[in-house]
Amino acid sequence: MSKQEPIRDAKSLGTSKMMILGLQHLFAMFGATVLVPLLVNSYGLPLSMQTTLLMAGLGTLLFHLITKLRVPAFLGSSFAFLGGYAAVAALSTGKFATMGAAEKLQYAGGGIVIAGLLYLVLALVFHFFGVKKVMRFLPPIVTGPIIILIGLNLAPSAVANASNCWPLALLAIAVIVYCNIWGKGMIKIIPILLGVVVSYVVALIANAFGANLIDFTAVREAKWFGLPQFITNPGASIAKFDLTAILVMAPIAIASMMEHIGDISAISATTGENFVENPGLQRTLLGDGLATSFSAFFGGPANTTYGENTGVLVLSKVYDPKVIRLAALYSIVLSFCPKFSALINSLPVSIVGGISFILYGMISAIGVRNVVENKVDFTQSRNLIIGAVILVCGLGFTNGITFTIGSASVTLTSLAIAALAGVILNAILPGKEDYSLKKDVHNGRSSGDLGTY
Repeated sequence: MSKQEPIRDAKSLGTSKMMILGLQHLFAMFGATVLVPLLVNSYGLPLSMQTTLLMAGLGTLLFHLITKLRVPAFLGSSFAFLGGYAAVAALSTGKFATMGAAEKLQYAGGGIVIAGLLYLVLALVFHFFGVKKVMRFLPPIVTGPIIILIGLNLAPSAVANASNCWPLALLAIAVIVYCNIWGKGMIKIIPILLGVVVSYVVALIANAFGANLIDFTAVREAKWFGLPQFITNPGASIAKFDLTAILVMAPIAIASMMEHIGDISAISATTGENFVENPGLQRTLLGDGLATSFSAFFGGPANTTYGENTGVLVLSKVYDPKVIRLAALYSIVLSFCPKFSALINSLPVSIVGGISFILYGMISAIGVRNVVENKVDFTQSRNLIIGAVILVCGLGFTNGITFTIGSASVTLTSLAIAALAGVILNAILPGKEDYSLKKDVHNGRSSGDLGTY
């Protein structure tokens, strides 16, 4: 079994294979991206799926433009702000007492616009003080466990989805494992897509025998072409601003910014490129923040760099950002085709769970790799304490911490709590290590070696 070399220029594979690779990234992001509007709608706020897909595509292209077309990241819907949406939906005082759901969504969007602008503040800090100085507060003992938590926090959703039909989920897992380990050529590069296609075909066959695994009701009812809501009815989509909604939404940026840094660290470790330094966190934060504000202003959700697509990078070993931009274009096209969006959304959740089993685990494994390759010394008590506190906070505070600012409740997610605890402990505990002396070159590259800071 020969080791597959990374592919950094997808053009070498040919146009048709590039387009298929882009489709694989589309499948990876689609389930989680469309799940956000589905959940927000369950809170009573009419977040549009078409607008969500459009803003994911446009936000990804904007991010790539700002980051010099270098970073292979896809920006999909952020789950970090779900608690904020629920809080805004439940507001029943002042002007919100008699406000309709559509208008509440506009005010929630206004809060997210401000949250996105907070990314720019942190980007300016990186710009003026330099990445190396700021990243001293985020060494591998902090970023590694945070990356691990990103995957572990997603793990329960993978199990929950897979449990809807374990045979179908296990089939998807088996196809992915077989293609990735024993596959050759293009088969080895697109294991996720093949896992989706094979298991979906089996589900279709089972449907024919009365298994009822796929529901085509939404597909039949959907139109072939339809404009996103902010185009057909801009007055009901453009963000509005109110201090109460801003105080609910804006602080969540603390969590999402930490997730962003963790995701960029994971992508760096995956590709062997130090994107923290070049193009720099100041650019990646700027791109993510502007994409989030742009999306929310026109009625979409907050955007965030997607760990699912990082998992695809790990499996396919195709690191060319052009493939991600193809997925973004597909997302934009899909946003104008409700019927095709409904067809993709008909994918049984058990298949999504099977795929997630692999992808989410890969994310956590990348965090372990980040710690190992930077030779973090766990014989030191300070490192044990930092790692222990980060992991317990990230896994223990399942409902986060909620506190009140004025009349609004603000919730910090478990990942935000873990990140803040790690940063603070690393700053105050004595005995910091110099990771620049422990640089481990992997295949001629530093493998996302954030420890040089």
